[in-house]
Amino acid sequence: MANYNQTSTDFILLGLFPPSSLGLFLFSLTIPTFLMALTGNLCMVLLILLDTELHKPMYFLLSQLSLMDLIYVCTTVPKMASGFLFGNKSISFFGCGVQIFFFLTLAGSEGLLLMSMSYDRYVAICFPLHYPIRMNRRVCVLMILGSWAMGVVNSCVHTVYVLHIPYCRSRTINHFFCDITAMVTLACVDTWVYEYSVFFSTISFLLIPFMVILGSYGKVLLAVYHMRSQEGRKKAYATCSTHLTVVTFYIAPFAYTYLRPKSFRSPTEDKILAVFYTILTPVLNPVIYSLRNKEVLGALWRVAQRICSQKT
Repeated sequence: MANYNQTSTDFILLGLFPPSSLGLFLFSLTIPTFLMALTGNLCMVLLILLDTELHKPMYFLLSQLSLMDLIYVCTTVPKMASGFLFGNKSISFFGCGVQIFFFLTLAGSEGLLLMSMSYDRYVAICFPLHYPIRMNRRVCVLMILGSWAMGVVNSCVHTVYVLHIPYCRSRTINHFFCDITAMVTLACVDTWVYEYSVFFSTISFLLIPFMVILGSYGKVLLAVYHMRSQEGRKKAYATCSTHLTVVTFYIAPFAYTYLRPKSFRSPTEDKILAVFYTILTPVLNPVIYSLRNKEVLGALWRVAQRICSQKT
């Protein structure tokens, strides 16, 4: 640890796994998971872009979710892998700032986008005749741009603050990426005001969207309950429960991490929880939201046929 205490502006990331056989085993599980997330989300973005039959609000929102997850895993995992494999745990001041900015932008934007997706399903099931008006292309674009814009503004505020506070102790961050909660523990000034701003951001970008999502799916399930088709009810229940599980899988660890006071945080626990929303959720989203969808599978077949016909 003494080797990591330095006077330069670089930070040191201790990483996710211990340098042992157990760490190597866990790392060997992480890389295939990362590649699956990368491949699944990239395929979804390209598929929705290439197939005109998927040019609908629901799939435009899905493409943005896949794009966010694609950038998400690329923001944290490569640096963590490099540090574990080559021992290069140092990250520059600028690199840390870039990582914080992208991570917080995606964290806030994804929470708002998931809320938009739940609203889309709510209107489609509860008000099918009004769907073309309530969820036209203009509304969809505004939702997407609004999610990104609010995520960027929130991220800029936190990034500027974290990079401007004085660090008079070790610059060793006990995490596998530049996480603001791990960094403020190294500050030599009182950060209680900033901790309240983190609390406020977490409520605004995660808890409030989560409550809206629960309300939307609650009304959807109520509408489905009155369906005459038993098969339709069963399918809708399965879809809603799966979507809610994935949303909870993303938001619950995030909220638990960022809503706790600094004195109650555990670096090891924070790193384990971070795996859920930075690595595991980006793997699940393409499967849950997209690849189990018949329209998406049909589009995949059409695009594959088109590519094969062009080659022949």
